[in-house]
Amino acid sequence: MLTIGLWGLDRGGMWGDESVTFQVAQRTVPQIWRLLHDVDAVHGLYYLFMHAVLTVHPSEVVLRLPSVCAATATAGLVAALGARLAGPRVGLGAGVLYAITPMTGHYAQEGRSYALVAAGVAGATLLLVRAVDAGSARPWWPYGTVVALTCVLHELAVPVLGAHAVALALLRAPRRVWSGWGRAAGAVALLVLPLVWVSQGQAAQVAWLVSPGWDRVGRLARNFSPGTAGPVFWGALLLMAVGLRDRRTAAVALPLLLVPPGILMTVSQVRPLYHDRYVLYALAGASLLVAAGAGRVARALGRVRFDGRRMRVGGRQVRALLGGTGVLALTVTFLNQLPVHRQDRSAAHRPDNLAVVSALAVRQMRPGDPVLFVPSVGRLAALAYPKGFQRARDIALRESAPRSGTLWGLEANPGELRRRLASVDRVWVVAEAHALDPHRPPSDPVERTKLAVLAEEFTVREEHVRQERVRDDLLLRLYVRRPLEETPPEDTPPEQTPSEETPLEDTPPGDEPPRVPADGRSPGVSAGAPRLSAHPAR
Repeated sequence: MLTIGLWGLDRGGMWGDESVTFQVAQRTVPQIWRLLHDVDAVHGLYYLFMHAVLTVHPSEVVLRLPSVCAATATAGLVAALGARLAGPRVGLGAGVLYAITPMTGHYAQEGRSYALVAAGVAGATLLLVRAVDAGSARPWWPYGTVVALTCVLHELAVPVLGAHAVALALLRAPRRVWSGWGRAAGAVALLVLPLVWVSQGQAAQVAWLVSPGWDRVGRLARNFSPGTAGPVFWGALLLMAVGLRDRRTAAVALPLLLVPPGILMTVSQVRPLYHDRYVLYALAGASLLVAAGAGRVARALGRVRFDGRRMRVGGRQVRALLGGTGVLALTVTFLNQLPVHRQDRSAAHRPDNLAVVSALAVRQMRPGDPVLFVPSVGRLAALAYPKGFQRARDIALRESAPRSGTLWGLEANPGELRRRLASVDRVWVVAEAHALDPHRPPSDPVERTKLAVLAEEFTVREEHVRQERVRDDLLLRLYVRRPLEETPPEDTPPEQTPSEETPLEDTPPGDEPPRVPADGRSPGVSAGAPRLSAHPAR
């Protein structure tokens, strides 16, 4: 897992959510605390943790290293859990399966909290099993502490308590075990309630989420498999079904796999708050079931008679044969998904690449040129990669992001913005192509003013695009003032000047949110909680 996580870690660009982590974590602690009162409270503990991490050295690699380490720890914890439930071979298989699943590698290389949450849930589940086996009150203290930290790290980890309750029921835990777990779960609920209350007021940050349908269920099943299609996918499903016959493993793994996604998908039918990355921690359940199924198949093969003699699983030759077969199966599975892993190491495989915008700005902008971000969330490019915009003048900015306690700053009101734009004859616009669509007017009055002034008073002189086959192609346009006698032409697409095309297919494990929803509202950047946080993070 560590090798997979470090492979291609410096992919040459942050996307929007990572840039939020990068710039927020470099603020002072009072500035971070002020931000959390108005936006992104769901990621507060993570930002404070990353503040300490980036103090060492602020870079993209250091930004992602905590996720790599967390994914590595999770793989080890899943292995330890499998070994405790069904033996060392099942544990080893579960840990390796978790490591080679493409979804794991994807979030192991993301500067967000999801890999850390997965590590916390895996650790809490292992502590749960140990507490059940011990049958005393003492083990519940570490369990409650780990669950509490995990849920404060991201409150959508709370459904894991439901998974653990179902596991205790399936394990037929005695009353004293239920009593210890109940006290721990109650303490966690009391601790998380203030965070839930604060984050409810920040629900607009995840307004882009939609109610999941059966298609999301199918996609989640593919993401949780070590192979998204073909023999690997169907083989994994078959082994999971066989693994259900291992009662003790299934009692823990099946609720972990089904309960958190089930809770979030059900609640999302009324109030959308589901995304695949929010339940990354449930993937451990799939790895455990597949490994348990493979273990049962191996034991069955060991009991097959040849020439009238029974071959025992404990025999040295049989162990070597089954072990070699298992290694070969895992190797083939990883090689089958190697193109997906390799593709995921490209910055073009994320929703956007803010480094591209900065590079274009360095080449095209002159000192003192005014720049306008459409929508304002586009300012993340300047915050994450300030080099490209050092010589430019942010014409709409009224107060910087750190000083205003916001993610990307406060902009001038519509009247002031019109006056500022009236004083310039040329302006660079950083935008996503769809944000300039005149047929999709935004609801925000400042954003409407930007588009109206550009359409009424300016014309496009040149456009530079770095098309990388991601969801949102970023562009840099130069607008110049239209002569007074010239009337606004009909909307026609400007001639584009493409810069470096990278034909990569966009097939990340799980959809990323649109940068601007249909209602025109900028999604914020962080998705943390049920309509509770900031855009997905995104």
